[in-house]
Amino acid sequence: MGIVSTIFGVFGFGFGASIGLVLGYFMFIYTQPTDVKDPNVRPLVEQDSKSLQQLLPEIPLWIKNPDYDRIDWLNKFIELMWPYLDKAICKMAKKIAEPIIAEQIPKYKIDSVEFETLNLGCLPPTFQGMKVYSTEEKELIMEPVLKWAGNPNIIVVVKAFGLKATVQVLDLQVFASPRITLKPLVPVIPCFASIFVSLMEKPHVDFGLKLLGADAMSIPGLYRFVQELIKDQVANMYLWPKRLEVQIMDSSKAIKKAVGILHVKVVRAMKLKKKDLLGASDPYVKLKLSEDKLSSKKTTVKHKNLNPEWNEQFTIVVKDPESQVLELSVYDWEQVGSHDKMGLNIVPLKELTPEEPKVLTLDLLKNLNPEDVQNEKSRGQLVVEVNYKPFKDNNIPDGIEDANAVEKAPEGVPEGGGLLVVIVHEAQDLEGKHHTNPSVRLLFRGEERKTK
Repeated sequence: MGIVSTIFGVFGFGFGASIGLVLGYFMFIYTQPTDVKDPNVRPLVEQDSKSLQQLLPEIPLWIKNPDYDRIDWLNKFIELMWPYLDKAICKMAKKIAEPIIAEQIPKYKIDSVEFETLNLGCLPPTFQGMKVYSTEEKELIMEPVLKWAGNPNIIVVVKAFGLKATVQVLDLQVFASPRITLKPLVPVIPCFASIFVSLMEKPHVDFGLKLLGADAMSIPGLYRFVQELIKDQVANMYLWPKRLEVQIMDSSKAIKKAVGILHVKVVRAMKLKKKDLLGASDPYVKLKLSEDKLSSKKTTVKHKNLNPEWNEQFTIVVKDPESQVLELSVYDWEQVGSHDKMGLNIVPLKELTPEEPKVLTLDLLKNLNPEDVQNEKSRGQLVVEVNYKPFKDNNIPDGIEDANAVEKAPEGVPEGGGLLVVIVHEAQDLEGKHHTNPSVRLLFRGEERKTK
């Protein structure tokens, strides 16, 4: 009898449960709750601040702060390049971390610390905005706002006292505001010699940690302790004004060295056009090499002369004879106001035969545009004699002014050290459109200084 009652009990429960589920389904579909109200639809401009915060829990930084620029294009670029950036960043991280680890492990009597696995996962970081600073130095300063909720896989193997332990970092979240400085800027790809990284405030770091395969963060109190410890350690190392330096190239080698000398003799000019209303022009010649930051060299002024003769010699340091050109410009000197350009022309150094003097008669042009019809008008001619002499065996002869040359230090200077003293006394007969605020710029081996 007991068996029969049990069978009927089980059958009744199954039948009752089935009927209940069917009835509940139909009641859920065909009945409507009375406490649900239609949403209040209003334009965003009519919403109050509390409602907007509920709709937009996180407003982009470029909206809240006008100093930050929107950089969606950079996020799209990083998304497409992330598989390659992942490998490059991991390689650079290993290069930076390995010497630091090698320096620290002897203090804790650890045999070795090695990366078994290091990848940043498939989720790239995003930048909420970027602020760019403009300075008078040869540098580029950027402050991006970084947010990264990624799925990296970082496994570190620690060996000590004959034992081996593995530490795995995963589910990483990093919110940081770094300052990235590219300096000094140099005329060689990638156009900067070093990268300096500083943190403007303590970063937010959150991650999972497995020790010997077990979730270490589940231990009470350990999660917050480790999180605050990492924040403090990173801040102590890289919180501004402290910074991390990553050298890309040697700035002294990035600037091209002298490979030769160009001798230029400005002989004469012929059939120049009169610029002054009363009397003839007062011509003089400016000459310099392209890609040269030094100021132009100038001849003397020949007053009231349309066929002047100078016969003046100049020497100019050459750094790239394949790309540099000699720029020659004839001006009409004016006692008041700017000087009028009478014509110009160029001499490509690659067209010169080394050690062979060459006399050139150049037609003066309005500009260097070959399609400009104004160049068909006669503006006179300029006669110059040029002779390019390359250095032999990379030896720079004495007496050549080269900003990259390193001369032998005088007696008394300690080994590996010295002092360069430059005193700017005065300037005379300055030319140009503005004479009210002159200043002097000094450039030495990639470093620049400027007077008041």
